[in-house]
Amino acid sequence: MTTPDFARLGVPTALTAALAPMGITTPTPIQAATLPDSLAGRDVLGRGRTGSGKTYAFLLPLVARLIAEPRKRVARRPRSLVLAPTRELASQIADSLKPLEAAAGLRSAVVFGGVGQNPQVKALAGGIDVLIACPGRLLDLMGQGHADMSAIEITIIDEADHMADMGFLPMVRKILEKTPQRGQRMLFSATLDSGVNKLVKQFLHEPVTHSADPATSPVGTMEHHVLEVDSAARFDVLRDLAAAPGRTIMFTRTKYGAKNLARKLAARGVDAVDLHGNLSQNARTRNLEAFGSGEATTMVCTDIAARGIHVDEVALVVHADPPVEHKAYLHRSGRTARAGESGTVITVQTPDQKRDVSDLMRKAGITPTHHARVTITSPVLADLAPGERVETHEPRQPEAPLDEARLKGERGGGRGRSGGRSDGQGGGRGRSGGGQSGQGGRGRGGEGSGQGGSGRSGGQGRSGGQGRSGGQGRGEGGGRRGGQGQGSGGGRRQDRSAPKTYSTSSEGSGSGNTVGGGLAAFSSGRRG
Repeated sequence: MTTPDFARLGVPTALTAALAPMGITTPTPIQAATLPDSLAGRDVLGRGRTGSGKTYAFLLPLVARLIAEPRKRVARRPRSLVLAPTRELASQIADSLKPLEAAAGLRSAVVFGGVGQNPQVKALAGGIDVLIACPGRLLDLMGQGHADMSAIEITIIDEADHMADMGFLPMVRKILEKTPQRGQRMLFSATLDSGVNKLVKQFLHEPVTHSADPATSPVGTMEHHVLEVDSAARFDVLRDLAAAPGRTIMFTRTKYGAKNLARKLAARGVDAVDLHGNLSQNARTRNLEAFGSGEATTMVCTDIAARGIHVDEVALVVHADPPVEHKAYLHRSGRTARAGESGTVITVQTPDQKRDVSDLMRKAGITPTHHARVTITSPVLADLAPGERVETHEPRQPEAPLDEARLKGERGGGRGRSGGRSDGQGGGRGRSGGGQSGQGGRGRGGEGSGQGGSGRSGGQGRSGGQGRSGGQGRGEGGGRRGGQGQGSGGGRRQDRSAPKTYSTSSEGSGSGNTVGGGLAAFSSGRRG
């Protein structure tokens, strides 16, 4: 029986019992190294890549400390703080905390931007034990008087080097200055660059340093490959890799590149979703859950997902665009070969990128296997990503550049007013002579039309208009300022011939494919 391993490190029995049903019974190297010191109240500096188990390396001592000295909750004054650089990481830390929180009878809240602050303010006002937060939103709430850091007993800074890369260290510094000077502090980082070192020297007191692995070491169970392709063959090669069985993560340099590649893959029958900074929080969560549940097999993302997102059993990581720096390459590649699993990392380069990729690999300490002049018919694709491809059909029409006006319409979720025009997807409803669409933007002058599948009984005109179920509904007259509101494809009619795709527009979309709140437990989907 392996549970006593945690007990011998000093973890309370109630917490080891809470982890056992999830199969967490043996400490990882970073946990075994740090827990004796962190449970003793020492400041700890832990170095280890994402996936090394450092989340429980800091959550276990945090919860143990809070239950060792029970205190009454006080409004707006949490007892402990965990800072994370991204919304996704903050949410996943909160998910990891749930079994410990339930076992210890604690209360927590998660705070990040991109969503309304009222539920967060309400949670803080009710009194919490653990606050998990992104620096920007927390500083806002502190400035408004909704959060007070004066009662913090233990502070955790996760992915500190990512904080530095994103420019968050000044915010982190301001937050830490408001916490008690002698409180316990723990900092975890894959690398210790100058910015992180300054933070350590200023806020950690005689920290004990533990390193689970070298700062820039590649995972030994990864295979690294470079495929050289002509620009004309690039998409076909990427499509073939994405269509192979199992989970695949593809990285692009830009948000537009991620959105465009995911759309093109979906048009060719690959169940793909995108993840980047232009998505609303609801869309990010929806797409992550689709990927985690296996509903989508490929996730196309920018470096927003290179750190902190815990997705188990990703068999293949593809650098569709080679990253600019070697640290980004290592963090991206770390999405596979996690927890002892093996994995494959592929960099797709065009001839003009050859020198840059060579320098990148040298700095990362990687010696990849090179494959020249790769095309869709090259046997190496089946060797690297074995299994039957899951493409279902050819595109209904030739690929064309994304229409910028349509993209703008999909970002809104607003309404057309004063006879304004609002074009987008999602079934419209005429209002005040304007058109309201599920994903439309805001416009003026003309008529409002909403195209898509989930308008309510076609278009409805308020104040005297009429809506017809199915087909096109037109609300005429009676609007506040005249004009017309159209909603085509009323009710919940859908084009069944279209390939399945996942909405990436802002919250307020009239179309479906919405997955419930919270991040899914990422499990099944290993490549066959």
